[in-house]
Amino acid sequence: MSGAHTDFPVAILAGGLATRLRPVTEKIPKLLVEVAGEPFLSHQLRLLRQNGLTRIVLCVGHLGDLIVEHYGNGAKWGVHIDYSFDGEKLLGTGGALIRALPLLGDAFYVLYGDSFLPINYQAVGRTFLAAGKLGLMTVYENRGAYDTSNVWFEDGRIRRYAKTDPLPQMRHIDYGLGVFRPAAFADQSPGTVVDLAVVQSNLCTRGELSGYESPDRFFEIGSPAGLKELDEFLRTGLSPR
Repeated sequence: MSGAHTDFPVAILAGGLATRLRPVTEKIPKLLVEVAGEPFLSHQLRLLRQNGLTRIVLCVGHLGDLIVEHYGNGAKWGVHIDYSFDGEKLLGTGGALIRALPLLGDAFYVLYGDSFLPINYQAVGRTFLAAGKLGLMTVYENRGAYDTSNVWFEDGRIRRYAKTDPLPQMRHIDYGLGVFRPAAFADQSPGTVVDLAVVQSNLCTRGELSGYESPDRFFEIGSPAGLKELDEFLRTGLSPR
């Protein structure tokens, strides 16, 4: 699969209220929070472009108009950006993806609007294609270091994924990058509030969720501590321990 075509669109889930970063996010959305001298989204777009991914769909809600105003169609950053707005109510991570499906084609990457993921995206895409399943979850052997481990990953397979009811075999955590076919969401109704974790858990139960293990840790700006860590990493290129 080395020559596989994996430059799928990338859906970035950025419709939340970012309450943990208040008061900053009362006036700007999380994607515009400054880290290492630039809005966070600029770092995300640069990383994606370096991995050969240039078609971006931003799933936005809270203060999303400010993102459109700043980034437009993405040409200045060497990408093409489409926007999908939640609308009247927050739809949850899965609901926002369902709303954006017409923009996403036959297969697409998904990441969160507060995640910075230094991973080989093309290798993830090739693994997804080779597995032939409706979804893929990237995982990291966390052993409780950054958050509660919630994935039983063994012999290259995701055996169980659950944010509640942890098992002793769960030493990995959802890394934050997924790949999906639209059919992964076929049993969900458009316009309803859906958590992506529920979709992933259902796929796992049906044997339709493949896995890819990242050797490197993830970064996030969902909290002030995470924001500080990523700022240090981007300024120095050294991962804080």
